[in-house]
Amino acid sequence: MKSELPKVLHPVAGRPLLEHVLKTSSALRAKELAVVLGVGRELVQKELNARGWNKLHYVIQDKPKGSGHAVLMAKSWLKPKRGSLLVVYGDTPLLTSQTLQRLVDHHAVSGNAATFLAMDVPDPSGYGRMLLDSKGYLERIVEDKDATPQERGITLVNSGVACWDIQMLLAVLPRLKPNNAKHEYYLTDAAALLRNLGGNVGVVRARNPDETHGINTRVDLAQCEAIQRQRILEHWMREGVTIVDPATTYIDSEAVLHPDTRLWPGTIIQGASRVGSHCEIGPYTILENAVVKDGAKVGPFTRLRPGAVVEERAHIGNFVEIKKSTVGVGSKVNHLTYIGDAIIGKGVNVGAGTITCNYDGFKKSQTILEDHVFVGSNTNLVAPVRVGRGAIIAAGSTITEDIEPESLALARSRQVGKKGWAKEFRSTQQKKTGGRHV
Repeated sequence: MKSELPKVLHPVAGRPLLEHVLKTSSALRAKELAVVLGVGRELVQKELNARGWNKLHYVIQDKPKGSGHAVLMAKSWLKPKRGSLLVVYGDTPLLTSQTLQRLVDHHAVSGNAATFLAMDVPDPSGYGRMLLDSKGYLERIVEDKDATPQERGITLVNSGVACWDIQMLLAVLPRLKPNNAKHEYYLTDAAALLRNLGGNVGVVRARNPDETHGINTRVDLAQCEAIQRQRILEHWMREGVTIVDPATTYIDSEAVLHPDTRLWPGTIIQGASRVGSHCEIGPYTILENAVVKDGAKVGPFTRLRPGAVVEERAHIGNFVEIKKSTVGVGSKVNHLTYIGDAIIGKGVNVGAGTITCNYDGFKKSQTILEDHVFVGSNTNLVAPVRVGRGAIIAAGSTITEDIEPESLALARSRQVGKKGWAKEFRSTQQKKTGGRHV
C-alpha cells in the first residue's frame, strides 16, 4: 500500500477493511473471534477498541512468515478447542455472511478435514490454482509463482478462505515447510498434508468472484470501494429510497436511511448518519455523522457536520453549514449561514448571512434560539447568548446580550443620510482627475 497506515485500517465506504471482515464474520455467531496481528498492531488494536471491538482475542505474529505461520501462532489458543475453525483474511472486505455460512454449513455436513472457498475467474494471474481429483476433492493448491505453464491455465483459484477441523489442522501445522518461491509457510499446503492423513478436502465455489477481492494496492482499494458503494446504493434503493443519480451519490456502510426519502445528485452521506422518511437531501450536500428526521429538507449545497440534528420538517438550504447543533421542528435556515454549538427551537426563521460566533479563540460557547424566533439577515450571534421565545432580531445586528421573549433587538449604528453629498463628491473627483477614471 506504500502507507504508514496498516493495510487493514484503510477505509472502504467509511469503515476499515478489517472491520468489514469482522462484521461479516460475527454474523455467523462464532463462539470466539481471534485476530492475528503483526506490524502496526498497536494502531490496529487501538482503532478496533475505539470502534467497540473489545471482546476479540489477539494473536501476535512478530515476523510475517506466511499464512500457515500466522495460524500456527494461534496454536495455544486453538489447542483446547474442538469443532471447526474458519480462517478469513483481513483485506477481503467484500465477503458476505451468506457465502461464509454456505462454506461453514457445507463443511459441517460433509465430514471434510477442510473445505476451501474457491472461485472461477477469467484471469487467474496471481492466484493459487486449485487442482481437483476425479471426485471433486481438492488434491493440492499451487501458488502462482510455483505453478507450471499448464497449471497456470487453470481458472479455479483459491480465495484463501477455508474452514478446518481444528484438531486435524493442529496435527499438520508443525509439518509445513517453506519450500516455495517466497520461502513462507503456506496454510494452503496443509490441504495436501491432510489428504496424506486420509482426510478429504472439499471445495465450495463463491457465486460472485467479487467477494474474494483482496486488497494489495491503492488500485485494488479503489476497485473495492466502487463495488461496495454500489452494493450500498442498491440496498437502500430496494428499501424504498430514491437515488436520482447513483453515479454521483455516496453512502457509507454505517449510514441508515428510511423509505420515501429522495437523494439528489452529489449527495454524500458519511459515517453513522441517520436520515428519516420523506426527506429531500441535496443536490451537492454532505452529511457527516448527522441526523435528519422525517420530512426535513437539506440542500442544495449544505454541509451537516458531526452532531448536527435536523428535526422534522425543518429546512436547511443553500450554502449552510451546521455543526453540533439542533434545528427544531419546522425551522428554516435557508441561505448562507453558519450554525455551530446551537439549539434552535421550533418554528424559527434564520435569515440569510447569519452566523453563530461560537469560538472566542479558547473555548466554544452555546447559542440558544427559543421557539418562533425571527432572525434578520446578516446577524451575528456572539455566544454565549440566549434569544427568548418569539423575539425578533433586526437585520444587520450583532447580538452580544440575551434577548427577552417577544421583544425586538437592534444592534447596529443609526443610518445617516446627507442630501446631495454623492453629486458633490463626483464633481470634486472629476475636477481632480480631468474626468478620467483612475
